[in-house]
This record gives sequence, structure tokens and C-alpha cells, in this order.
Amino acid sequence: MKFTKMHGLGNDFIFIENLGDKEMDYSALAITLCHRQLSIGADGIIAVLPSKVADLRMRIINADGSEANMCGNAIRCFGKYAWERGMVKSKSFRIETFAGIIIPEVIEENDKVASVKVNMGAPDIRREAIPMLGDETAAISVMLPLGDNEINITSILMGVPHTIIFVDDLNAIDVKGIGPTIEKHPLFPKGTNVNFVEVIDRNRVKLRTWERGAGATLACGTGSCATAVAAFLNEHTDRTVAVELQYGELLIEWAKDGTVYMTGPAEESFSGEINL
Repeated sequence: MKFTKMHGLGNDFIFIENLGDKEMDYSALAITLCHRQLSIGADGIIAVLPSKVADLRMRIINADGSEANMCGNAIRCFGKYAWERGMVKSKSFRIETFAGIIIPEVIEENDKVASVKVNMGAPDIRREAIPMLGDETAAISVMLPLGDNEINITSILMGVPHTIIFVDDLNAIDVKGIGPTIEKHPLFPKGTNVNFVEVIDRNRVKLRTWERGAGATLACGTGSCATAVAAFLNEHTDRTVAVELQYGELLIEWAKDGTVYMTGPAEESFSGEINL
């Protein structure tokens, strides 16, 4: 099987073309291929598929075999992948995902894709949409029971559920310790991604993410978008925010019409073949 390895600021994926839409056990494939010691290694696999309602369709399967509705870093990589291979004719095109139609726009410099800007749609702060148990009020700066303590959180659906925690010192946070506890908290029936955020100033934050189904990742696009929305709602930042990740940054703008735009890089690491 042929594959291409890509990453968005370190959040890495194995791209597989299946334009004939043949039956494949993507869950089993992801568990096998994403193993970092015994196979290619990645945070997930991306299936490039035909679509009846858009230019192409994208499926995202996490390293543990679970499927995600959307992924911000993957959609930027998808945009670069499709454009550079001539699979689309316009720099701005439509991709079908389980979170709806997503529209990336490739930005070229010297005939190469320098970055990809993505219309990520609008966030949903309703608990029933996330989903999150509790009353009908939005989960903006609410207390989450955690053992004998409570932690202040904001939860948002940005294609996938995200829970944001603002901290004073990001380096002091045990992401791998706290992350899975919140991910599987009883208040989140389908789990949640967990974002730890240190606010630098009105236009810049630092982010570390524990991703549902993938664990601690080097970057998270939907998490960056949800973080920017949460930071504005909690009056920490303005509507446009640079989100610092471990290997670079994303520019997130929450426009006044409610749409979130994400701009950032996407890189191709290598291509190859693997004998399954």
C-alpha cells in the first residue's frame, strides 16, 4: 500500500488514497500503522476519498482506531496534499468531513504551498452539542469536579469537543496526567479533547493539548480554534490570536460573523510503500 506522511506543526498523519472508495477496515489499519515502534508511526491516518457533495472527502482515524469528525492540522495537510497533486483546480475548495463541509485555501510562495487558511465554521457553545451533561447554560468558566478538587473550564464544540483550562504556568502542568482524567470525565458522554492554555497578552497564547483518542500531541488545530474562542469569551484576548505550539504557531481569527479562520503551515515528510 502506498502512503504519504504529513504533519501540521508536529501533529502527524499517514495519508492513504482510496478514490475508488473500496471497503477498508480503517480502525484496524490505524492501530497497526500508527504504532511508532512497530510501523510508520503517526497520530492518525487520513483517508482521501471521493465525495458527491464536495471536491473530496476526508476521514480521520485516530491512533487508537477511533474516528474523529474533524482535525484542524489534518485539514491543512489535506489542502496541501490535494493541491500539489492536482486533485483540485482552485486554490480554495470544499472538503466533506463528518463535521460538515470545510473550505481550505492554499497560500503559495515561490510556487510552493507556504500555508493553508481554513474556514473552520462557527463554534457551538451549547452543552447538548458538545455534548456535556448539566443544565442548559453554556459551559463558559464553570467548575468541573475533579477528585477532591474543582477546576475551572470552558467547553466548546469546534467540529469536535474541546475543554479549555487557563493556567499560570504551562510548563508546570502534567498534561499526560490530568489530560486523560478530564477526557473521560463522566460529564462528557463522548469524551473531550483537553487544552491547557497560558495567556501571554491580548493577542498571544501558549497551548498544549491532550487529544481524545491520540494522547498528548505536538499541535492541535481545532484545539487552537477553540482556545481562541474561549480566550475571547473569558475576556483574556482579542478576536485574533497567535497560538504558540511546540513547533510553531497558528493564527486564529474569530470573525464578528461567528466564523473561525485558521492559518498555518502543512508539511510533507516522506512517501513510501508498506506491506500489510
